[in-house]
Amino acid sequence: MERRHLDVVVLSDIHLGTYGCRAKELLNYLRSIRPDMLILNGDIIDGWQFSKRFFPSSHMQVIRELMQFITNGSRVVYITGNHDEMMRKYTDLHIGQFTLVDKMVLEIDQKMTWIFHGDVFDNTTQGSAKMIAKLGSNGYGLLILFNRLVNALLGFIGREKISISKKIMEGVNKAVAKVNDLEQIASTLAIKKNYDYVICGHIHQPALHTIENADGKVIYMNSGDWVEHMTALEYDNKSWRLFEYRAKDFPVSHQKETKQTLNVVTDDFTVHLSRLNA
Repeated sequence: MERRHLDVVVLSDIHLGTYGCRAKELLNYLRSIRPDMLILNGDIIDGWQFSKRFFPSSHMQVIRELMQFITNGSRVVYITGNHDEMMRKYTDLHIGQFTLVDKMVLEIDQKMTWIFHGDVFDNTTQGSAKMIAKLGSNGYGLLILFNRLVNALLGFIGREKISISKKIMEGVNKAVAKVNDLEQIASTLAIKKNYDYVICGHIHQPALHTIENADGKVIYMNSGDWVEHMTALEYDNKSWRLFEYRAKDFPVSHQKETKQTLNVVTDDFTVHLSRLNA
């Protein structure tokens, strides 16, 4: 498959190191694109559930593929999330084409885009509630295994697969989103800062729509996840779009698994892609 050239790609909530991670599908997607900039918007490696006993070769291949983008000249920006918060002690790290930050502001075609994971506005990941969130995350991993067992049985009797985990997560995330109102909080702040776009992850709910209030409007986007929705945000031809992975669009791979300068102009990390303004 010929790789699609894209200006910017945003991925989040991959959760490498967990049973729910759709690493093989993600590999198919990564091997189909050639971005000038790849933004990893948090929860890429799941430090909450990480275990030496479970890190399949497909997960390692994802890491290798991400590193290959750097080797091939793509800028890779890693924005930390709550599941990979252990990396926040190294924030503002710059090594060649790789940058590690907590948030960033991206200017493309005279439009300003504010990008951060989103957990900072989630009170279920703060203080004592954080322990409960971690326990829930571990329980979700077991739910994924149970769901796969159910689907194996349904496939055996010729029935359509179902996603128990997706239904439960959608219910939980809608409740969390209602309590914390991530979209409204992020959008209100973005409007006050005069940004044109705001991009989050965290709640595993892909989105791309306009939010307005008395002070103005902003386009809110969420890159979704690679556990259930398998989505990404892509910028090309001066517009953002929400990509949704469909297996039928990718050829079956017979490949065997093997073991195995940016400018700061505000208090946020800021990147200017002036060459895209033409």
